[in-house]
Amino acid sequence: MTATTDGPAGPGVSGTKNTDRDTPTAPAPQRGELTAVAERTTARAVDHLLARQDEAGWWKGDLDTNVTMDAEDLLLREFLGIRDEKTTRAAARWIRSQQREDGTWATFYGGPGELSTTIEAYVALKLAGDEPEAPHMTKAAAWVRESGGIARSRVFTRIWLALFGWWRYEDLPEMPPEVIFFPKWFPLNIYDFGCWARQTIVPLTIVSAFRPVRPAPFALDELHRDPARPVPPARPAPANSWDGAFQRIDKALHAYRKVASRRLRRAAIKEASRWIIERQENDGCWGGIQPPAVYSLIALRLLGYDLEHPVMKAGLESLDRFAVWPDAETRMVEACQSPVWDTCLTAIALADAGLPRDHPALVKAADWMLGEQIVRPGDWSVRRPRLQPGGWAFEFHNDNYPDIDDTAEVALALRRIAHPDPERVDRAVERAVRWNLGMQSGNGAWGAFDVDNTSKFPNRLPFCDFGEVIDPPSADVTAHVLEMLAAEGKQGDPRARRAIAWLLAEQESNGAWFGRWGVNYLYGTGSVLPALVAAGLPVSHPAIRRAVGWLESVQNDDGGWGEDLRSYIDAEWVANGTSTASQTGWALMALLAAGERDGKAVERGINWLAETQQEDGYWDEPYFTGTGFPWDFSINYHMYRMVFPLTALGRYLHGDGLERLAGRDA
Repeated sequence: MTATTDGPAGPGVSGTKNTDRDTPTAPAPQRGELTAVAERTTARAVDHLLARQDEAGWWKGDLDTNVTMDAEDLLLREFLGIRDEKTTRAAARWIRSQQREDGTWATFYGGPGELSTTIEAYVALKLAGDEPEAPHMTKAAAWVRESGGIARSRVFTRIWLALFGWWRYEDLPEMPPEVIFFPKWFPLNIYDFGCWARQTIVPLTIVSAFRPVRPAPFALDELHRDPARPVPPARPAPANSWDGAFQRIDKALHAYRKVASRRLRRAAIKEASRWIIERQENDGCWGGIQPPAVYSLIALRLLGYDLEHPVMKAGLESLDRFAVWPDAETRMVEACQSPVWDTCLTAIALADAGLPRDHPALVKAADWMLGEQIVRPGDWSVRRPRLQPGGWAFEFHNDNYPDIDDTAEVALALRRIAHPDPERVDRAVERAVRWNLGMQSGNGAWGAFDVDNTSKFPNRLPFCDFGEVIDPPSADVTAHVLEMLAAEGKQGDPRARRAIAWLLAEQESNGAWFGRWGVNYLYGTGSVLPALVAAGLPVSHPAIRRAVGWLESVQNDDGGWGEDLRSYIDAEWVANGTSTASQTGWALMALLAAGERDGKAVERGINWLAETQQEDGYWDEPYFTGTGFPWDFSINYHMYRMVFPLTALGRYLHGDGLERLAGRDA
């Protein structure tokens, strides 16, 4: 756990961009010396990871996001009447530890204060008994007012406040439950939304229909610029603009609420509740992530489900399993858990680092991964009803929503392991390849969870003001699928060739690729280059050379690579940030795939990893290098700092693990 206690700018956000890339930092070691350094660094990292494996075979690191998870957990418990002193005190301790010196809370380490996050954190601390006159509270409230007050916060924050009468439902976008009846061909049907969004929207339509208000334990006047007029007047957008059109649709929906057929509304609420319950996972959660879980529990409570009802009880217990206790007095809530993702990436790293293919840790990991394959239909079947299942999810339990990225990486991991039942592995990988190929979108690329989830309408809705709500294809996911296809000898398949063409067309003018699920161009480029080379592009290809030139040009003076999350909104931050182990690993993986093993940039990167590794084999990485939604929701995967540097080191020493196997088999 890391506490954000830095000032407004945060640590390392200035002076990190290399303005003199050729400045030597130390005499260059001889090649043999560098190999020895890499071997020592690799051995320590391997030992560290082996010691962290669970007895069942999986690995899982903490998934660090921001304090809205903790604040909303307390608000949920307050709404349900189950908030207890121990949980409140421990959550408040964590929230306080993350406050910045200017009184705000950020959404990522070293980032700027964020209004909605600060409001939710403030309310949670007030629930915990922090006095509004306390210095840390007065600083936060003053900043909120200066930033526009509650009225400028995102819709989801105002929904939470409306549950206690701190905001009027009349001043929220309307979400009628009747949308559950929209046919699949109709614009804005629930399957036009990404899976994470539809799981959240369906229960929120029930909340919108009931408009519940629990007694507020205190007022929040100090968070309004003008408590007498909390909603400042604003001119609507022009009627001939998309924003203006949807604002007027929302106004019509508010009017519809007053005349809606009671019979139709009851039927819609019943259908929405059925939809929610059907999608509860075996562990009690929904989608393996926090937002749909908390809103589903609220919706079902409004429908009369008792807290002891099995659905409610399992849901609440699942949220308790998302809690991480760094110590006996502190509680942090994860937005999600990532065991499948962490395990497949760790297995790849260990195999590429030279661990024997039949090592017990790898075989145990393979056994666990094989047992996690999903062999029943899920929501993806709506667009692909005849496709046979065969994917993997990100979490322990999320059978409704396997994802294409995990499926590709699990297949790549399994092919590196000498399992005692190779036919079982073959069957699992064949199912995975078939499923991923069937999930290819019309443009030749892949999204994360759905096919052709590219409608532009959902992002324009007034209540969709927080993060991406659709799931369009991305370069990083497409690259991982292409790499999997190449490993299966399918690089010549027409579907793989279409993916290559799409990736080449997506390359930026500077030579990089955008990273959807990792920060940012370093992740995109680190994903795409190994895939293109594995699929048969020569390292002399112009796209490969442009990418190599870009990576060399953005290497930091210290030899590492780093990119701040602000690169998603400001070009000045592209490949600009404090060097991190994970991002340095991505850059090295790309350069090594491109044939740059003996290059100066690789040498400096390997040295940086060696110099920054701790004695126990760990790399300290407080910076967030993962994303849920680019810029809007950022993630610090605690395993990234281990698996990607180790993968890069292993490939420096031994080459790509699958290439070695192919050579041995030949």
